[in-house]
Amino acid sequence: MVFLERSSTVAGPEFSRWMTPPAAIAVHMCIGEVYGFSVFNAPLTKILGVTQSLPGQDWTIPQVGWIYSIALFMLGISAATFGKWVEKSGPRKSMVASMLCFCGGLLIAALGVQLHRIELLYLGYGVLGGIGLGIGYIAPVSTLMKWFPDRPGMATGMAIMGFGGGALLGAPLGVQLMDHFKTPASVGVAGAFATMAALYAISMLFGAWIVRVPAEGWKPAGWEESLQNHTKAAVQVSVDVAWKTPQFWLLWVVLCMNVSAGIGILGQASLMCQDMFGVGAAIGGGFAGLLSIFNMGGRFLWSSLSDRIGRRAVYSVFFIAGGALYCTVPLTQRAGAQGWFVAVTALIISMYGGGFATIPAYLRDLFGTMQVGAIHGRLITAWSIAAVIGPSLINYISDAQKKAGVPAAEAYNLTMYIVAGMLVVGLIANRLVRPVDPRFHHHPSDEADCSAKNS
Repeated sequence: MVFLERSSTVAGPEFSRWMTPPAAIAVHMCIGEVYGFSVFNAPLTKILGVTQSLPGQDWTIPQVGWIYSIALFMLGISAATFGKWVEKSGPRKSMVASMLCFCGGLLIAALGVQLHRIELLYLGYGVLGGIGLGIGYIAPVSTLMKWFPDRPGMATGMAIMGFGGGALLGAPLGVQLMDHFKTPASVGVAGAFATMAALYAISMLFGAWIVRVPAEGWKPAGWEESLQNHTKAAVQVSVDVAWKTPQFWLLWVVLCMNVSAGIGILGQASLMCQDMFGVGAAIGGGFAGLLSIFNMGGRFLWSSLSDRIGRRAVYSVFFIAGGALYCTVPLTQRAGAQGWFVAVTALIISMYGGGFATIPAYLRDLFGTMQVGAIHGRLITAWSIAAVIGPSLINYISDAQKKAGVPAAEAYNLTMYIVAGMLVVGLIANRLVRPVDPRFHHHPSDEADCSAKNS
């Protein structure tokens, strides 16, 4: 369809660039629902029993947990695999493809619940939905940075903030829909999945409809690249060359360490709060919700700050201040200072979210905008690895500590010190980042030479 082609999305002179962030948020707020998947965990273990899990017949929490893990793993893999296609096809076709995969995955998952076939949930929500996550996550990135060359950090922060806030919409929506579809013979998950698929399809198609790309040579009125002291946007590096540079792999380590540090706390926030301070599940759940707000806000605030002080400086703050904050967590537990614990962890999670939103602009500074979406897609594989490292550190070490006789309130302390050490690794990688060697730069003559060889 011509409507989906990149050429059909080139903006006219009357188009406002401020229409692009809402298009990105319309997609990211939907796919960010993955952060709120935990509301389905317990109901999915009672599909047959309804009021209680039937041993040997209903699914277990570990079995259900793989749905979430597969989705996040596929996010990174699909972003790396389809990055070049997204860059070539443009944001509209990519957003529609993301919608078909993500919403189609929800429908397959609904069928899996109805038939009680967990492999359909792995395939639907996990594999197909995960592919939709990866494509939808990177689709708006390069478009936003082309529209906001004067404030690339702020632009990507607005979009990726939507992904971080997806749970604030998706989690309560999932709960309300399950309550609506619940019957004496059903927990309501299938109906919730199907309805969410329909609602998210509308929102994502709306984003695809309004999105535009700037015309060739467009720039904001009164803006000159030479006025920017943080960027080297004249430099252009192709994705196939970028991933062979040391800068790419240094940033891969930077992202992996930052995400590994935060994702473990985010995934076990409620239980940590309960174990460390003996509070109830309701307070623990409220604490987890509070962290989601800081996760979302940090994506916009830290990335916007990076436009002023530079990406390298912002990541240095993440690693230096973050390391100190992780070492402070055990002190708040020993002192019984719940308020300080909440403040420290909220700031930590804001840096976790800020790392996601700042990295696309960091890539843009080093490699230019030519194929930054595809480069970002390959870098997100660091997220896939971090999604294993972070939760494993929190879950397995704390569990081992408890089994060794360490009080539950102190079982997380060792992990905090280990994570602080990981941030030192990230700091070193960040400080080693330098401008890309000119021999890696892309030149228009490269395409002409390539065409001549192929003719």
